[in-house]
Amino acid sequence: MSIWIFFRLIGALALLMFGMKSMSDSLQKMAGPQLRHVLGTMTTNRVTGILSGALITAAVQSSTATTVMTVSFVNAGLLTLAQAISVIMGANIGTTLTAWIMSAGFSFNITDFVWPAFFLAIILIYSKKRKIVGDFIFGISFMFLGLGTLRQTGIDMDLAHNQPVLDFFASFDPYSFITTITFLIIGSVLTMCVQSSAAVMAITMILCSTGVLPIYQGIALVMGENIGTTVTSNIAALTANTQARRAALAHMFFNVFGVLWILVVFRPFIDLVCGFVGYDAEMHKGDPGFIANAAKLSFVLAAFHTSFNLANTFILVWFVPQIENLVCKVIRPKKNADEDDFRLRFIQQGIIKTPEISVLEAQKEIHCFAERIQRMFEMVRVLLGETKQDQFVKLFTRIEKYEGISDSMEIEIAKYLDNVSNAHLSDDTKAKIRAMLREISEIESIGDSCYNIARTINRRIKGKEDFTQDQYEHMHQMMELTNQALSQMITTLVGHKSDNDVNRSFNIENEINNYRSQLRSQNINDVNNHLYTYAIGTMYMDIIQECEKLGDYVVNVVEARMGVRQHEA
Repeated sequence: MSIWIFFRLIGALALLMFGMKSMSDSLQKMAGPQLRHVLGTMTTNRVTGILSGALITAAVQSSTATTVMTVSFVNAGLLTLAQAISVIMGANIGTTLTAWIMSAGFSFNITDFVWPAFFLAIILIYSKKRKIVGDFIFGISFMFLGLGTLRQTGIDMDLAHNQPVLDFFASFDPYSFITTITFLIIGSVLTMCVQSSAAVMAITMILCSTGVLPIYQGIALVMGENIGTTVTSNIAALTANTQARRAALAHMFFNVFGVLWILVVFRPFIDLVCGFVGYDAEMHKGDPGFIANAAKLSFVLAAFHTSFNLANTFILVWFVPQIENLVCKVIRPKKNADEDDFRLRFIQQGIIKTPEISVLEAQKEIHCFAERIQRMFEMVRVLLGETKQDQFVKLFTRIEKYEGISDSMEIEIAKYLDNVSNAHLSDDTKAKIRAMLREISEIESIGDSCYNIARTINRRIKGKEDFTQDQYEHMHQMMELTNQALSQMITTLVGHKSDNDVNRSFNIENEINNYRSQLRSQNINDVNNHLYTYAIGTMYMDIIQECEKLGDYVVNVVEARMGVRQHEA
């Protein structure tokens, strides 16, 4: 085998992997919100959960994308862990469609049909309205070009007459259980190294279709690929939260259990699949019809992959509660829950995601950010009425800590969105990211206003004068209006645009502005009438003005979320 054939082999594999990723990303851009809707509504029971997982994975050609999407829903409280497990089972079934596509590509030369598709794709890419469709056609064309190139490379390699390769595989006893385990491990390691089960499946199809690798060892490689792909997701989930790691572990348990029981009935099960496809595993090279028989090998691998996952799902679907209990016992939540509360909850850098999933996670994180800021404001309201010195100092220190958390969250979410924006995005996703960047900037400004109010209260405590009873009442009333604005903002962030009335936020803002103007005029009169000093009046108005500024920031967040301006509503 020459060095150029080797380069053509790895280049074809790279082309195949790139094509599948491009096709998957494009499909998710086109149908991202719809996919999330399906996943959120079709999981009322185990059966619908399995169906939704299978359909979505078959559509986007990525079980990883489905798994990550599922974890995001678990984190958001929209799916239970039990529902997520059933979806992951379905994802394993849906991903077997890839093997059937590849087997079709190996059965005949498909590259002749690719070139017109490339021409059509480039036309669509340069038309703004059909750009994503063009990306999808490009992706599927690259995938089939890679498959066609792999098929031709396998023929050119002439492995059937390559003696060193033949001697290597002949050194393994095809009837030995140790050989099966060895190839299972090789399949797992290869999948972990290249991080693509499709690439390992393609290599297996080349080896089997050329007659170099017996079907039993080829299927052992496929079984290893099933384990290897779950190891990758578990490594990626190490930096994620508890529920993400539990979902990844459930995925591993599902596949490992399937491999274990298949090993018990290994040859009878494979013989059953071969009989279904019409492949004769005992036929030798010299026998008539050998070439036609060998052409069915790729379909045997695809049929086994589907049968294995269907049978495994049928067995384990009755034990979903037990699987849930098992993964919960193995992976327990972290003991220090308070510290964990100050970390990003929904954004996990370790899990590979697509832009649509990343945007969903960022939206959940922004909602969490807003809730933390409202808790910070509640602390400020308590601080205003706190009379005990030690409690005051403790609460003020906590508010200071929250202000630092607010700054960190803005930076982390913005950094995450910046990374997402580097991907090839749809216009709708770009607009969402711009809106979210504005949202986090304004929410951080709300945190600054809360801290400024707390500092003013602290300055009053260190002075000799106190606010009058009327001033306290006015400040509490202003803070109540401000808190209403914050609550309405959070409602707007979590709901659908069509379900939210933006005028509610604008009306509260008008109330805040009118009340500020009223108190400002009254303050001038009270100072002139010597009801309190100018210094205490200044601190009093600083708090009132800061609440009004906070209300402005709230309106800015609502405008960014709803895509409207106050004067337009």
